[in-house]
Amino acid sequence: MATKKKKIMKRYLLNIKCFTLVAFITIASCVSDDLADVGDLEDFTGPTPFYNFTDITTSQFNCEDVELWAKYEYNFQAGSNLAVNGTQYQWAFTDSNGDAVTNFNLVNPDLKILELLIDAELATVVAIEEDIADLEFKLPCEADAAKAAVIEDEIAALEVELEAANAALSEETLENVANYQAQIEALDAATLQDQELIIEFPEPGDYIVYLTVTDNLGKSDITEKIVTVNQAVPTIPVPEIAEPGFEDNSLFDGSGDGRDSWRVPSNDAWSPVGGGTTVIQINSKSEEGILPDGIQAAKFPSDGTRVAYQEIEVTPGAEYVMTYFSAFNMAATGDMKVSILAPNTASYADAQLEANIIASRTDTNDGRVVDVFKQHAITFEAGEHESVIIFATNSGDEARLDAFAITVKQ
Repeated sequence: MATKKKKIMKRYLLNIKCFTLVAFITIASCVSDDLADVGDLEDFTGPTPFYNFTDITTSQFNCEDVELWAKYEYNFQAGSNLAVNGTQYQWAFTDSNGDAVTNFNLVNPDLKILELLIDAELATVVAIEEDIADLEFKLPCEADAAKAAVIEDEIAALEVELEAANAALSEETLENVANYQAQIEALDAATLQDQELIIEFPEPGDYIVYLTVTDNLGKSDITEKIVTVNQAVPTIPVPEIAEPGFEDNSLFDGSGDGRDSWRVPSNDAWSPVGGGTTVIQINSKSEEGILPDGIQAAKFPSDGTRVAYQEIEVTPGAEYVMTYFSAFNMAATGDMKVSILAPNTASYADAQLEANIIASRTDTNDGRVVDVFKQHAITFEAGEHESVIIFATNSGDEARLDAFAITVKQ
């Protein structure tokens, strides 16, 4: 019975194939250049234009967040529903009032590609040059004389490295760079008829961008979008947490015992028990890979007498994410609390007041495994503050902290 059904189904499919083939042949036979208006039907399908764009604006600000320069560049890519058929493109721009905008710069996208290829050939040199540029930009902003001296020494050392890196460039690398530079010089100027181009707008604002697409039959259509070019703003600097992994010699000048940046201003004021030393202890491992970072972590005895304290600079109005790792000895029930405090917090008692706590997180050792580190995160807003205090304290069980890090939340 099953075999009979298979034969019927096979014959049914064969009939469909034959019918389709006959129909195709019949239609094809009607297409003849000898018969006027038969078969050669006019193609009524016109182009449907669209385009995408990417903001590639670059800018630079000084220490006081004053704009030094800004390039409001956008990369535009045009397309249509017609993959072929001799499509042409035409771009046009107006301001929000509909007035034509012509005072913009056009950039051939191939220029950016060739510049990246040159940077790739000179990767080591470019990396050192960027490090030097970053330090030279940072140097005038550094008010601490000791830190400024360290920056100057770093620049001097990098300049020696740069000279050696340039001298080590191979003939092949130099030939490749020269080839790319020659290609840059031979590039055609970008035009408003290019399918892809980079446009540097004269200033921030709303612009109406028009794209007209025309096929080789003369049919065309137009599309438009409002593109908002935003004012360049300073990049929010990432705060610096000193000795974030509690490692020896990890301060800016190569000194430090892993605890120096985490000492409270006053033992008596910040002691959870009202007096005595509050300096954190250090837990060490003989080799890397055991702890989240390096070979040292902060240790907090089970009596809760030790605390970690560090004030860091932040940007008012910015939002941050701070991460860190904790572990427990698992000898008794315990917890570890890490807080972000307002800079005017002056004592341990003040640190318990809700008005001074910007954000906090308390983790217990319930369900934890002895000496196994777990990562945590605290998100907080700087508000009007230019600095905040990182404060950590524990109770009940010996605890450890390691690998603090902070990022700007975008």
